[in-house]
Amino acid sequence: MADPTGSITPEGSPEGSTERIIQTDLRSEMSRSYLEYAMSVIVGRALPDARDGLKPVHRRILYAMYELGLTSDRPYRKCARVVGEVLGKYHPHGDTAVYDALVRMAQSFSMRAPLIDGHGNFGSVDNDPPAAMRYTESRLQSLTTDSLLEDIEAETVDFIDNFDGSQQEPTVMPARLPHLLLNGSSGIAVGMATNIPPHNLGELIDGVLALIANPELDDRSLMSIIPGPDFPTGGQILGRQGIRETYSGGRGSITMRGVAAIETLEVKGRPDRDAVIITELPYQTNKAALIERIAELVNDKKLEGISDIRDESDRDGMRIVIELRRDAYPQVVLNNLYKITPLQNNFSAYMLALVKGEPLVLNLRRMLQVFIEFRIETIERRTRYLLRKAEERDHILLGLLVALNDLDAIIKLIRGAADAATARQELTAQHGLTDIQADAILQMQLRRLTALEADKIRLEHEDLLAKIANYKNILENRERVLEIIETELKQLKEKHSTPRRTEILDLEGGLEDIDLIANERSVVLLTENGYLKRMPVSEFESTSRGTRGKAGTKSQGEEAVCLFISCNDHDSLLLFSDRGVVYSVPAYRVPIASRAAKGTPIVQLLPIPREEKITSILAVSAFEEEVQLLMLTSGGYIKRTLLSAFSNIRANGLIAIGLEPSDALRWVRLAKVGDSVLIGSLKGMAIHFRISDDELRPLGRSARGVRAMALRAGDSLMSMDVLPKDLADRIANSNLEIADAAADADADVDVPTTSEGPWVLVATASGLGKRVPVDQFRLQKRAGMGLRGIKFRRDGDTLVGLRVMGEEEELLLVSERGVIVRLQSDAIPQQSRAATGVRLQKLDSGDRLAEVVLVPPALELEEEVGAEAEA
Repeated sequence: MADPTGSITPEGSPEGSTERIIQTDLRSEMSRSYLEYAMSVIVGRALPDARDGLKPVHRRILYAMYELGLTSDRPYRKCARVVGEVLGKYHPHGDTAVYDALVRMAQSFSMRAPLIDGHGNFGSVDNDPPAAMRYTESRLQSLTTDSLLEDIEAETVDFIDNFDGSQQEPTVMPARLPHLLLNGSSGIAVGMATNIPPHNLGELIDGVLALIANPELDDRSLMSIIPGPDFPTGGQILGRQGIRETYSGGRGSITMRGVAAIETLEVKGRPDRDAVIITELPYQTNKAALIERIAELVNDKKLEGISDIRDESDRDGMRIVIELRRDAYPQVVLNNLYKITPLQNNFSAYMLALVKGEPLVLNLRRMLQVFIEFRIETIERRTRYLLRKAEERDHILLGLLVALNDLDAIIKLIRGAADAATARQELTAQHGLTDIQADAILQMQLRRLTALEADKIRLEHEDLLAKIANYKNILENRERVLEIIETELKQLKEKHSTPRRTEILDLEGGLEDIDLIANERSVVLLTENGYLKRMPVSEFESTSRGTRGKAGTKSQGEEAVCLFISCNDHDSLLLFSDRGVVYSVPAYRVPIASRAAKGTPIVQLLPIPREEKITSILAVSAFEEEVQLLMLTSGGYIKRTLLSAFSNIRANGLIAIGLEPSDALRWVRLAKVGDSVLIGSLKGMAIHFRISDDELRPLGRSARGVRAMALRAGDSLMSMDVLPKDLADRIANSNLEIADAAADADADVDVPTTSEGPWVLVATASGLGKRVPVDQFRLQKRAGMGLRGIKFRRDGDTLVGLRVMGEEEELLLVSERGVIVRLQSDAIPQQSRAATGVRLQKLDSGDRLAEVVLVPPALELEEEVGAEAEA
């Protein structure tokens, strides 16, 4: 039956019954109930208090142990006893949760400053579980007593009823240190979470002292005192950007890295092979899981170069040995460990804590300010407590002094009183004493009536007067309170400070792709149809002069190799087109391929238009200011431009030289001021002149250049190479007796010269070549016709390359069909300019020599890695 008020009377209930069913909106009820649950989790479980840095469960464990008397100077007690005390008095939850919290506060690898001294198996960095609580024992650390529990009985903090009202527990600990930052905290609440990294005790104290001395201290100055987190497991922090974001905004990502070094292991006293030795891990990294992860990656062929992994950790410290294969590059393996294993990971800091019961995101400065404000309040409350106790005691002493001054009358009064109540009443009435003073007199022992005891009472009274005055001065003077804070902090620092464990490296972020690639020597081939590929130089063994060589590419139809260079995999490849546009791609990004493979279309790597053709490729290891690019066009124009102008090349290329419509860029080389350039023509002529402001001044990127060489009819430019300044100076300063006929470009007069290198390698299309001492190519003026570089043995032969090379250098010869020969320079005989040369490579019928390149020297490990890899 419906009630007029809207309520429903249950069926069968008498008319007018008080039983009612109240209609409630389900959405509002769920919202209210869930909000209450969420606040309970946030305040009562998951988030720490910004004042003492503790969650309720940790606070209750420490207070229960304090009540049990488990201080650092007392014997250990069973953890089961502690857990039972906590459950029975303060924390009505599961015993597992309490014991897990207790264990973590005793783990030196979890807490930067452990609060509990554990005895027994409390787990390990391998994530081994602790022993059951009936086996382990614990007590408080001295730091806990000194910095958290001191003065807890001096009314410094508020106490509330426990869950059943039978006990009192503190709402917060009277912390003397900013424990929220000292040990950090992590927790997941409802709709929010916190993750605060641990810090160094000494640095935190210095930061607090600096902020007390200068409340207007800016964030930069504060961060110079507290440089960053200090993790209990040590390790390294890469860069300071994540630290700055965390300290200034309350959240940030801090990159952590383990400490690893490359060592050479010895077998029977002799160096055997290299190994990566890991001695420290990032915070919260499981050692056993790390080793298992590395093994999985090795088995899946995702991590190469590792032959064995073993854990040699012991009581003295951590030592994980990762043995490498003999052909592995140790630094590259280590970089890959950083990149794809937990040896390097991020700490996602989110500094959320309760401030006056409200969850707030705090930056470093605000955290320290909250601690200082709390510490001021604690000292003021302690001082008021001590003042009250002193005044109460002095009040009693004043009564005793009154009794001592009129002792006979007091004794007579007491003896004449019928009972204690009468004596108390008469003392208060006749001598003006209070009930408290009268009780003290009545309870006074006879021995205190001696003269010595009377003097002690007077001295105690005077001492109390001084203390009372001091306490009042502290309460009236804020500077005194701050001085006390500073004194207590300095005492704690002197007693408990430890050196920093985590090293902060001035490096930002993780590893680039280049750090994961070994800087090996390679050759890069570009075919006429635009296929590009990379092959290790080791594919081509050194052979004798005149042999056929190995195929470097698979020839299809009329396709031939048009460009061929040697480089290191960390170099940047600058690709110049016939239209004077330069493109850039890292050498290691050119797909590596076998000798028989066709390669990758260059349009898949670079956005090169169809009408453009790559005519020159240059390998650059660094864009140095003093290095310049020397460019030569098919029309005979040459110019030099700073290499640094090409350090940032857009994806769609950059203009390198201005060209006439009928001209094309053909050759590009690296050079420096004072070097000289040697240019060869198709018909074997060569001109040699200085790279100087007089002969060749520097020009901008869009300039065309100046005339390089005068050519006869039917001749064209074919090759260019650069001689370093010292060689050019030697040639310029030589006093050779050159016949007048030798000055004529047509003359083939042999010039007397030294047999010492370097030499100019002169090679022809028919596979012939020779070494000519550089002295025979005297310096001339630009735009001349030059000197004859070689006499051709057969009609139709042409010059294909001039290369400057020294002793014991290696060179690669590549034919148009992609057949490659690797030679030692010493295997090529030395001849004069007028000689015809010897056979360098045996060519198949219809094949021609296309290019000659020098193999770059092998790099040492230290040259392969940069500052980040060394870290």
